[in-house]
Amino acid sequence: MLRVTDLSCARGGVPVLENLHFAVPAGQALILRGPNGVGKTTLLRTLAGLQPPIAGSIAYPEDQGAYASHADGIKTALTVTENLKFWADVYGAAMPDDVLATFDLADLKDRLGGTLSAGQTRRLGLARLGVIGRKVLFLDEPTVSLDGFSVRLFADWLQNRHLAGGGVAVIATHIDLGLAAPELDLTPYKAAADAGGGSDEAFL
Repeated sequence: MLRVTDLSCARGGVPVLENLHFAVPAGQALILRGPNGVGKTTLLRTLAGLQPPIAGSIAYPEDQGAYASHADGIKTALTVTENLKFWADVYGAAMPDDVLATFDLADLKDRLGGTLSAGQTRRLGLARLGVIGRKVLFLDEPTVSLDGFSVRLFADWLQNRHLAGGGVAVIATHIDLGLAAPELDLTPYKAAADAGGGSDEAFL
């Protein structure tokens, strides 16, 4: 489902990773490891098509990728249900009947996004992944602000819904999500200090 070949990528025009090779088949996740600053976010953004690679190729089904970062993408003036319907409409997908229950949002369905706690907002942000219908997910620290119960909710959805349905996920995380997934340490792929060839894209 996802294949990466000879990939090199940069952050703010400075090369950070080079010569990456990996493949993630349908139904499997890949966990990215490495110290802060090694390039996990840069790699995820490159895989998602948000910034160009320096070299190499990235292959997965067209229009099936989605990137989720620390930003929750919540509209504060809309209710929880309206937020999810908004994202379903943007992606031309039907909102699953059980998505509110899956992410423990049923009791909050009529609450305005701007009145939610940090953890509730994060759960709503992650619930977007359950309505957009994309098969290849690039997730950057998805469990930030979540308590243990909510982490388990998300991991259960990821394993038993997304992956079990033939999806793929590449995840940068420092916690154990309990997934039976291989790990990729990015440290050996760190670009040399004098590496050249970086693009001049802005890092947003």
